[in-house]
Amino acid sequence: MTGRSRLGRWPMLLWVAPALALLVVFVYYPVVENFRLSLFKWSAFSKEQFVGLDNYAHMVADPVFWGALFNNVAYAVVSVVCQVFGGLVLAAVLEELVRGRLKGILRTIYFIPAVLSLTVVGLLFTFIYNPQIGLVNGFLGAVGLSQFQHSWLGESATAIWSIIAMSQWQNVGYMMVLFIVAMQRVPRELYEAAYIDGASRIEAFRRITIPLVREMTLLAMIITISGAFLVLNEVWVMTAGGPDNASQTLASWLYKSAFFNDKMGYAATIAVAIFIITMAASIVQLFLNRGKSVQY
Repeated sequence: MTGRSRLGRWPMLLWVAPALALLVVFVYYPVVENFRLSLFKWSAFSKEQFVGLDNYAHMVADPVFWGALFNNVAYAVVSVVCQVFGGLVLAAVLEELVRGRLKGILRTIYFIPAVLSLTVVGLLFTFIYNPQIGLVNGFLGAVGLSQFQHSWLGESATAIWSIIAMSQWQNVGYMMVLFIVAMQRVPRELYEAAYIDGASRIEAFRRITIPLVREMTLLAMIITISGAFLVLNEVWVMTAGGPDNASQTLASWLYKSAFFNDKMGYAATIAVAIFIITMAASIVQLFLNRGKSVQY
């Protein structure tokens, strides 16, 4: 490599340096520091006391942690089905079956919930799920299904599922927009050729749309699964993890352990678990989809 070519790299490095410095200071250093803090017992008003892997042993034996992990897994599975695949189907319907001004109106209607504050949506659904004046129980009573009425956020069996249902309503429109962007990049000639050959819209969707939006599907799944393991606001606004910790998620249990129970070291341990789970899920998805990018 000549001296001139080496000199030509310095301007590029100078451009990259600010972004790299921000990543190191605000992402990589906090991750490493959190790993270190998870090996200590400490609180907001006490000094750090090294305990090794005791926090991890406590986490493994903590039934609330495992209940929260189950809730996050359920959140992720339902979100992949409803948000990713539901958003894909909804985008295909709007792109293929709806025409004119109605298409833009429906896109806006479905996307509006995604831009609303999580706190506002959580409070809204708290009223909707209210056992006395809520719309859900009111509707069930009006159609003669009173036996299915519940205190949706007040019962252990229904609390987390009610929160999950609210999240799907809010986020499916965002996934729909991502898939619409991907579908608009697919050449129309492929669909026209398929229809000439006698393919139905469902066959065209299965054989053309799904393969050619694979990269967006991967991105949507990574966003959805990672987000499902970071859920906090909606849980805290609607139930604060109750009743009896039935709707705790890993993030809400971390928050409660740190700022209510004042167990900062244990909270750092839960944060390590969240980091490992989300990182592993992303790596697995990238590995399963390697070499499957589509060129068109």
